[in-house]
Amino acid sequence: MRRDVSLSRRNFLFSAPALAGAAATAGLGLASTAQAADVTLVLGDQAGLLRGLVEASGVLKDVGFKYRWASFQGAAPLFEAQHANAVDVAWGGDLPILAASIGDPNFRIVTTLGGQPSSLGLLVHEDSKLRSVADLKGQTVIISSARGSVAQYQLYGALAEVGLKPTDVTVRFVLPTDAAAAFASRQIEVWGTFDPYFGVAQQRGARVLRDGSRINSGLFFVTAPQPSLTDPGKRAALAEYLAALQRAGAWARANPDAYTRLYAELTKVQPEAARIITNRSFVNIRRFTDEDVATLQKVSDAASGWGILPRRVDVQAIAEQKLVA
Repeated sequence: MRRDVSLSRRNFLFSAPALAGAAATAGLGLASTAQAADVTLVLGDQAGLLRGLVEASGVLKDVGFKYRWASFQGAAPLFEAQHANAVDVAWGGDLPILAASIGDPNFRIVTTLGGQPSSLGLLVHEDSKLRSVADLKGQTVIISSARGSVAQYQLYGALAEVGLKPTDVTVRFVLPTDAAAAFASRQIEVWGTFDPYFGVAQQRGARVLRDGSRINSGLFFVTAPQPSLTDPGKRAALAEYLAALQRAGAWARANPDAYTRLYAELTKVQPEAARIITNRSFVNIRRFTDEDVATLQKVSDAASGWGILPRRVDVQAIAEQKLVA
């Protein structure tokens, strides 16, 4: 039986149809099967990115748990769903992870997806008179998707590079699909966003004013709520899911052309845009290491100093490093 779940007010990417396929169930001859067999995981996703990798690689065909996908436009609505226990697992970039953890004692980071800082940045139209970040003084910058976005962190970092302060620009927050439509119709001049929206806009001719290189960590992480981690059946299913993600990443690294082709087919993104997106996608999936803790702590310290976060987050306190080998 196949089933798809979307909790976003606009499903998937722009007006494109959702990814084909969805929840499948099958047996698995592993030690954890008995615990996971009666479990149904709700797998939270953003704009089909993680699901595209999983579906293309086929790693969930024979897992020992049931599952269904829930796709959202960006990290903010996805983590709202996790706070409401509507999803069992979520993922996001460094700053959204930190923002989502504040005030949620059940929030835990369980693995690292990898990623590249070039997968996000500030966009302007090809014929824009704005040529550098220094030209942004006095301008309005639209950030996707909400306060605490990786794009907000990138903007503040880029402003600091050229001696500008966050107060030198007007920042507004718009969900990615709405922002994409407004940018395409030239209602927005400067847009800070991330893949897949970033890659699609690039392919359509948008000019990158500054990407996240040397500003953002580029890392993305998978999270799960503490109740799911303390439930034996769900913990076993989550461990199996994260192991499958590692296999998916290894497959994508070994088969980049196939990954790009299948991602384009699954997401209905133009092949040129799909290549841009998959070439910098998170495929180095691994356990959440002490080095990742330190990297994320630096982001927390900088973001709290800029006032993006209301307080500093102790990253080690929200780390669950024993779920992935």
